[in-house]
Amino acid sequence: MGKLQTLTGGRMASFTSAVARRPGTAAGERRSSDRTTARQWTARFVLPVALTFWLLSLRHVHLGGMRDLGLLQVLPVLFWVALGLLTLGFCLALTDRRTAGGWFAAYVLGLIAVVHATPTLLYPTLRYSWAWKHVAVVDAVIRHQGEVPHAGKLTIYNQWPGFFDLNAFFLQATGLESSLGYATWTPPVYNAVLLAPLLMLYRTVTRDRRLVWGAAWVYYSCSWVGQDYFAPQAFAFLLFVTVIALVMGQLPTSVLYGSGGVRAGRWPVGRFVLVMVLVAVIISSHPLTPLMLISALVVLSLPRRNRRVVLPVLAGAVLLNMAWYATVARPYISENLQDFLGSLLKPDTNVVSGLAALGTAAPGHVVVAWVDRGLSAAVFLLAAIAFVARPWVRRTGLPLLVLAPMPVLAANAYGGEMIFRAYLFALPAASLLIAVLLLDRGKRPRLQVLAACPLLLALLGGLLFGYYGKESANYFTKDEVAASRFVAATAPPGSTVVSLTSAVPGLYQRYDENPQVEFTQQDIDDRLRLVKNPLDGLEGFVQRASPQQPAYIILSRAQAADIYQTGVLPADIMRRMDSALATDPDYIPVLRNKDAVVYRYQGPKG
Repeated sequence: MGKLQTLTGGRMASFTSAVARRPGTAAGERRSSDRTTARQWTARFVLPVALTFWLLSLRHVHLGGMRDLGLLQVLPVLFWVALGLLTLGFCLALTDRRTAGGWFAAYVLGLIAVVHATPTLLYPTLRYSWAWKHVAVVDAVIRHQGEVPHAGKLTIYNQWPGFFDLNAFFLQATGLESSLGYATWTPPVYNAVLLAPLLMLYRTVTRDRRLVWGAAWVYYSCSWVGQDYFAPQAFAFLLFVTVIALVMGQLPTSVLYGSGGVRAGRWPVGRFVLVMVLVAVIISSHPLTPLMLISALVVLSLPRRNRRVVLPVLAGAVLLNMAWYATVARPYISENLQDFLGSLLKPDTNVVSGLAALGTAAPGHVVVAWVDRGLSAAVFLLAAIAFVARPWVRRTGLPLLVLAPMPVLAANAYGGEMIFRAYLFALPAASLLIAVLLLDRGKRPRLQVLAACPLLLALLGGLLFGYYGKESANYFTKDEVAASRFVAATAPPGSTVVSLTSAVPGLYQRYDENPQVEFTQQDIDDRLRLVKNPLDGLEGFVQRASPQQPAYIILSRAQAADIYQTGVLPADIMRRMDSALATDPDYIPVLRNKDAVVYRYQGPKG
C-alpha cells in the first residue's frame, strides 16, 4: 500500500510537473511577464520624458497674451502633452502591484512641479497680491518687534499673529532681508511638504499603496482653490491635516491599530503633547482653521468607539480656542460679534460670494467659474458614490471628515469665501474616497485603472481652469512692482494710497504708516459715484491730502485685468480714470511706465 501511494504520488508529481512545463502554459506566463515588464519600463520611461517636455514648453510662453483665461491661453501644446504623458505614466504604474513607492512618489511630485512650479518659473515677480500683503505684514512685524500699531483693516493679523511671528523669527535668525525671496517658491514647496501628512492620513485607512498614492494624485488634481501661497491659511491647513492624521491613526478603525504603539483610547503622552502643540499653533495663526478643526473633531467623536481618543483633543482645542478669544483676539471678537450672530440667522447667504458687480464679467471668467463649480460638484458626487459602492469606507472616518466643514459653512460667510474653504477642508478625505471608488481592486484591476485614466485627466483639466484661469490678474510685471516700490519709497507717512482693486504688488508696503483705499471694497454708492465721474468719486477719499501728506493713485495692468475678469467695475473705468486725472492739473503724474501710472494729489492748487 505504501509503495502504491509512493508510486501514485510520484506519478501525480510527474503529471503536475509535466503540466507546469507544457509549452502553452509556459509561453502564456512568459507573455504575461513580458507585458508586466514592458509596463514597468514604460512607466519609468514616461516620467523623465514628460518632465523634459514640460521644461522645454516653458521656453515659448508669451505672458502678455493672457486675457480672461489666464495661462490657459498662452501655454503651448507641448505643456499639455507633458501633462497627458504624466497622467498616462501614473496610470501605468497603478496597473502593477509591484510598482515601488518611490515611483509613485516621483509621479506625484512631478505633478506638483508641473502644476505649481510653472507660474513660479514663468513669472518675474511674486504671484498673488495677497502674498505681497503677507510679506508686508512680516516686514512690519520685524520693524515694530511684534504687534503692528495703526494697522487699520489689517489689525486682524495682530490678533492671529502666529504665522507672521514665525516668519519674522526665521528671518532674524537667518539674517535674510525679507520673506519675499522664499515666498515666490511657496506654492510648489508647500504642496510637496503637504504630501507627507496626506500620506500619513491615507495610511491610517488602508495599506494598499495604489489607493494611498491614487488619493494623493486625486487631491493634487482637484485642489483648485489656490490656498497654497505665502499665507496663514496654507500654514494652518498643513497643520490641520497633520493633526487629523494623528487623530485618525489613533482610532480603533485605523489600520495602524495594534502596531507602532497605537492603542485605542490611550494616547502616548508624547504624541498627545505634540497634537496639542500643533492645535495651539493653529489657533494662534488663523481664525477659521480652528473652527474647521473643532468641527472635524466633533464629527469624528460621533461614533462611540472613537470618543476615548477624540474627546481629549476636542476638549483641549475648545479650551485653547476660547482662551484665545478671551485674550488676544478679544478686540476682534467684540467688534464683529453682531456679524457672527447675524450669519447664524442667514445660513443660505453664507454660500454666496462676491461683491455687487457694476460691470459684466469676462466670458472666460464665467467659463472658469462654472468649471470650478463643476469640478467641486464632481468631487462630492464621486465621494458619495464611493460611500454607497464601497461599504467598507463607511467604517472609517472619511465620510465624516467630508461632511465636517458644512456646519462652519452654514455659520459664517468668511468674506464670501466660505464655500471655497469648505471644499478645501473636505478635499483630503474626499480624495481617498474617490481613489477607493476608482482603484479598489475588482476582478480586472488593470482594466479598471485604465478606465479611470480619462476621469483622472478630466479632473486635472478642471483643476487647471480654476488654478490658471485667473492668472492675468495674479501675475505682475517688473514695471508694476517698480510703481509700487516708488510709492513706498517716496510717500511721506500719513499719505493715502488709492487703487481700484487689490491687484497691486506691494500695495500694503508701509501699511502702518500710509492708509490704503481700494474702491472695490467701498460701499456701492462710492463705486457708483466713481463710475459716473472718476474725479467726483475720488474727491471724498483724497480731500484731506496736503503737500506734507499727499494722496497717491496707482493705476496698473493687473487692476485692469482684475476689473475685466470679475466685472466688479465697468471694464473701461481704468481708461476713463487715467484720462480724467491726466487732464486735471491737481493730479500730477509722478511715474509712468508700460504697465502702470502713479498720480500724486496734494490738494487743489487754486
